[in-house]
Amino acid sequence: MASPSPSSSKPRTPEPGSGSYTAMSTADVEAIGAHCQMPFCHVLDFLPFRCESCHGSFCLDHRTESGHSCPQAGAWARARRRQQQQQQQQQQPTTSSPSSMLNASSSPSSPKSNTPTKHCASPHCKTAIDGPLKTGVHCATCNRSYCLKHRLREDHACASLAPLGARSTAAAAGPSQKQRGAAALEKLRAWGAAKQKSFALPASSSRAAASAQAAALATLKRTARGDATLPPEKRIYVHVEASAATASAATASAAAKYPAGAFFYSAEWSVGGVLDAAARALQLANVNNRVEGEAERLRVFHVEDGRLLEFGDRLGAVVASGNTLVLLRGVGPPAPDLIRV
Repeated sequence: MASPSPSSSKPRTPEPGSGSYTAMSTADVEAIGAHCQMPFCHVLDFLPFRCESCHGSFCLDHRTESGHSCPQAGAWARARRRQQQQQQQQQQPTTSSPSSMLNASSSPSSPKSNTPTKHCASPHCKTAIDGPLKTGVHCATCNRSYCLKHRLREDHACASLAPLGARSTAAAAGPSQKQRGAAALEKLRAWGAAKQKSFALPASSSRAAASAQAAALATLKRTARGDATLPPEKRIYVHVEASAATASAATASAAAKYPAGAFFYSAEWSVGGVLDAAARALQLANVNNRVEGEAERLRVFHVEDGRLLEFGDRLGAVVASGNTLVLLRGVGPPAPDLIRV
């Protein structure tokens, strides 16, 4: 087969089925890409870049606006910002239209203006309070709000004012002191009678009674819990219990027995310290240091002596080993010999 003449400028088109390729002319090759429009470059790039500002075609080296000194530099960025602003303006009426803003301002649930409308509760003061510039001070005693000048109880005569929203005097006062004392007295009498009956010894000889007491004390010492580092000669062994009303729901249910235990404490401890330790051991809520009234306070009732013990009493001076201490809540201030009155 003869080769084509080298002087021929036009390639020969092969017959169909005679080869696996088709020869391309120079014009076909140049039609695939584009020449860079940079004046001193004009390189043929098969994947040219298009400038969105001047819409020219450039090679990789001159694709940026600064690379080809674009005459319309920044035009694409400005058009993009205008388009975004138009989109925001189109979306704004749907979210905060004038009618919706008017409805929101007139709605009852919308926040009020910053103009204060509340004044000091003092009769001779009209200072605006609870605003952005001046805040008010609420008095928990008379349930009123005052300015900083009249915030103290003496400045607004709090003692002579009836609390706002308070119940009537009789309902607010609750049971009288006499009634509370009588209820506490009955409660202590019931506890003392029950405990004295349970610890009463049978009518027998003094030797048998002493033997029974010694056996009970030995059992108490064997089962009592306390600080192991405490010297034995300084220990006071006692039974400690609490009523179901005194115990919290977490420690005693309606069907469970009273929280109780056998413990020993130092004879030099105060009754207040013994109360704290016993409340922790029996898992009782002790809020004596956080409340002022007697409704939630815990007190220590000495069964054998029939009275409430003072917090400052020394344990060894008022209690002996083998005695029983009962923790009661809301029984009022201590009074001696409540059972024997």
